[in-house]
Amino acid sequence: MSGPRPVVLSGPSGAGKSTLLKRLMKEHEGVFGFSVSHTTRNPRPGEEDGKDYHFTTREAMRESIDEGQFIENAEFSGNMYGTSKAAVEDVRAKNLICILDVDIQGVRRIKETDLNPIYISIQPPSMEVLEKRLRDRQTETEESLQKRLEAARIDMELSKEPGMFDIVIINDDLERAYEELKAILNEEITKVQETK
Repeated sequence: MSGPRPVVLSGPSGAGKSTLLKRLMKEHEGVFGFSVSHTTRNPRPGEEDGKDYHFTTREAMRESIDEGQFIENAEFSGNMYGTSKAAVEDVRAKNLICILDVDIQGVRRIKETDLNPIYISIQPPSMEVLEKRLRDRQTETEESLQKRLEAARIDMELSKEPGMFDIVIINDDLERAYEELKAILNEEITKVQETK
């Protein structure tokens, strides 16, 4: 695989990944790209095949996974999701840094591939801060909130495993967290910008 190294971004819901990512992509327009994931769920209104997701059948996806065409895959709410090698290659072929936003299981699966990404974990300063952020969103039922918090506890523990991530950024101050994120990606960003 040629092109800039992909970036694996992980961390619990509410840690601030999306906020940091949006800012990074706005400041460095035309440098980053997302791989389009595959899913077996039905398209939601307004979603386009090949743009939002590659919508597929369970059988076709299972076959592709068995053939080793996927970097990572998981199942949520009875639907399969995954990132194919081809989807990452499509982004790299455009000389963009491919962003893979995955959960901790996805990180483990990617570690078994030859992708060689930069592994970054965005973590909240504490469970209390995370719970407040999630409650302030007011988008969850109490049951789904508790599930997210439990997943976050596991994520926060696993992010401390030596060698799991190249860097763990504690998002207690958005400016500082953003500067840390930019600093670790600076070399790859420069590579892309020099070839434009």
